[in-house]
Amino acid sequence: MAASANGNTEKRKFLFVSLESLSGDLAWQIKKEGHQVRIYVRSDKDADVYDGFLDKVTDWKQFTDWADVIVFDDVGFGSIADELRSQGKLVVGGSSYTDKLEEDREFGQSEMKKMGMLTLPHWDFSDYDSAIKFIEENPGRYVYKPSGSVQSDSKGLLFLGKDDDGKDLHEILRSNKKVLQKRVEQFQLQKFAQGVEIAVGAFFNGNDFIYPINVNFEHKKLFPGDIGPYTGEMGTLMYWAPSNTIFRTTLEKMKDELAKSKYVGYIDINCIANARGIYPLEFTARFGYPTISVQIEGITSEWGDFLYSIAKGENYELKTKKGFQIGVVCSTPPFPYSDKNEMAIYHDLSIIFKKPNLEGVHLGDVKLVEDTWRIAGYTGYALVVTGCGTTVEDARKQVYGRLDNILLQNMFFRTDIGLGWYEDSDKLQTWGYSY
Repeated sequence: MAASANGNTEKRKFLFVSLESLSGDLAWQIKKEGHQVRIYVRSDKDADVYDGFLDKVTDWKQFTDWADVIVFDDVGFGSIADELRSQGKLVVGGSSYTDKLEEDREFGQSEMKKMGMLTLPHWDFSDYDSAIKFIEENPGRYVYKPSGSVQSDSKGLLFLGKDDDGKDLHEILRSNKKVLQKRVEQFQLQKFAQGVEIAVGAFFNGNDFIYPINVNFEHKKLFPGDIGPYTGEMGTLMYWAPSNTIFRTTLEKMKDELAKSKYVGYIDINCIANARGIYPLEFTARFGYPTISVQIEGITSEWGDFLYSIAKGENYELKTKKGFQIGVVCSTPPFPYSDKNEMAIYHDLSIIFKKPNLEGVHLGDVKLVEDTWRIAGYTGYALVVTGCGTTVEDARKQVYGRLDNILLQNMFFRTDIGLGWYEDSDKLQTWGYSY
């Protein structure tokens, strides 16, 4: 049994395996619950991230027998996870199938179509001259999306065209094709659709989804008002819900294929909803960042117990807060870029909490030195701060109140996370979607 009669969860051993410093916040949460936790981070640039918070190892394969649960926090580990599962190990993380869903946009879109989802027209390219010619012969508004295995610092090269005839995207591809070809060899042009961008996700236990589901709204651009470069994510608004229309017409259709691949973990599908329908855009077949930190704010079940149970294939009664949760990414330069000289200015700077209250404060690239939080790593992705409330305004008030408690030189964050809810929820209701 996962828990004894008096409710005390049995303590277990968790091994986290990461390419970059991504899942330390979840690992820290599980450690705080009393479990043994070790983490491996492959990137040399992240060598000091999580120092003082977590026990780190240099060769994770030596600890597979030690671990009760192995957690892979990124795509790229699917085939290894498949092999470990076949050996009887309990694994939270991808599969070869789900890795391909996320990394290969063409495959992901073909699976969506095969499952009966309403997909947007898209065209895949590995040659920029062909894409330029395509836009000339087929004027229209498109979104340029890198595909395949792309370095993390090139994922922000997504471009959303604004001209109805595609002239802006045509000019960007024409004038930058030599540079782009070196960084993004495979890419997709997807027909643009106007509407509300909304994502639905859920945890999967190798056989079925765990309820409730998660509905979230990402804020991907650097500046308030969705201006500036794509960063991956600057903040998220979310809530937990029973199965709804958007889930049933998209992610729920993946159940059988996910079960075939024995996938265990969180999976999310980003969509555009409008009056004509719900158009799925892409899969995230792993924990999201900062999504997982915001989910820590919203889930009241113990994470160690939960992950152990779903890794065993068990159903689980996930307990969540009512209302809304918000997460805000707090950064320093050079984020969202890589700049050694700039990072040298901020590395090791202390993070000061005016009051000794760490509620809603989650690990980014930080370390603990003599009881002081300090900037670590090379990204400037410092913290994620979360809050919750019965209304979006309540959640906003709490998260930004918690941010006021933090002192860090030149820290920046978006001040408008969650503000789009009022307009978006009205539109979704008008179009007949239960959200």
